[in-house]
This record gives sequence, structure tokens and C-alpha cells, in this order.
Amino acid sequence: MAHLIELSGIKKSYQLGMTEVVALRGVDLFIDVGEFTVVTGPSGSGKTTLLNIIGCLDRASGGKYVLDGIDVSNKDFDDLADVRNQKIGFIFQNFNLIPVLNVAENIEFPCAVRQNPQEAGALRARVEKLAEAVGLKEYLHHKPDELSGGQRQRVAIARALITTPRLVLADEPTANLDSKTSEQIIDLMLQLNREQKVT
Repeated sequence: MAHLIELSGIKKSYQLGMTEVVALRGVDLFIDVGEFTVVTGPSGSGKTTLLNIIGCLDRASGGKYVLDGIDVSNKDFDDLADVRNQKIGFIFQNFNLIPVLNVAENIEFPCAVRQNPQEAGALRARVEKLAEAVGLKEYLHHKPDELSGGQRQRVAIARALITTPRLVLADEPTANLDSKTSEQIIDLMLQLNREQKVT
């Protein structure tokens, strides 16, 4: 099976005033297509930094990163934005939904920023299919403030999948949810991983 993600010797450090803060010290990580991977560790151990590099939101200070056969190690931020747009979906702990848009519009929003938008009818059909997959088909016309935390995270999951990404990254997707809802969200992500073969 092919590696979707190949990290070799990834390092990341930040300058905090006169102090250099080392966040990553030579990380090697290989993730195969379709794999479901969890990164755990204490607060401040570099998990979010690692996800930001994998998600092309930030660049490593050293090492090599190959995503889906493309060496993105030295790409500039415009090129990284193109890679993100074409290959990656994101799920954030704070949901990051747009308050003035309804559920359907929030789900389809990533398609609006793509350079090859889908035909409107096909896009709406995909939105409805994803909303059904995450258990929100009857909420398509609701605004985020009319939803529970668990429902908002389900919208965020559907939004992450709308562009059919090769990779979905979730940074603490259950941090703001109660334990029962957290379990449901993880179960849903595992189910979508199995059914849609998304990494």
C-alpha cells in the first residue's frame, strides 16, 4: 500500500523573544492511504504543530515532507494553499462554522473557494448525501446557533468531506463536547473512514 504521508526528520522551532522553542525534534511518520491514525500526547508536546505541518498550514524548519507523492517541504505559502485546497479537509475543535450560513451552505462552502466548482445540482446532491451520512439531513436549513455542539461538529465533518479530500485532519475534534457526544463523533469518523476510504 502506498504512503499518503511521508515525514522524514521533521523539525520545527519558533522564536519567542530571545528564546528558541523547539516544538518538533526530527519526527518520522508514515501514514498509508485509507489509514485511521491518532496522535496523542500531553499538552505542549507538539501535536498541533505536527498537524499544522501535515495540513500545509505551516512549514517545517527542517526535514522532508511528501504528501500524496508531492514534496511539499519547500513550497511557498501560495503553493501550500493550493495543496490544501485540493487534497485536505479540516475538522477543528471550535467547529469554525460561519454563523450567517445555514448547515447546507456551511457544508458546501469549501467548494466555493475551489477553482473547479461543481455543478450546482450535483453539489447540492452531495451536500444532502453527506448531511444524511452525519445524521443531519433534516437540519440543512438551520443556522449553527440552532444546533448543539455535537451537531455543529457533524456539520464540520461533512464540510471536511465535501471536496472529496485525500486526507482529513482533525485537531482535538471532541475537546468541546461531552463524553457521550465525543464517543459518537469518534464512532462517526471511524465509520466514514471505513465507508469513504478517506485517510
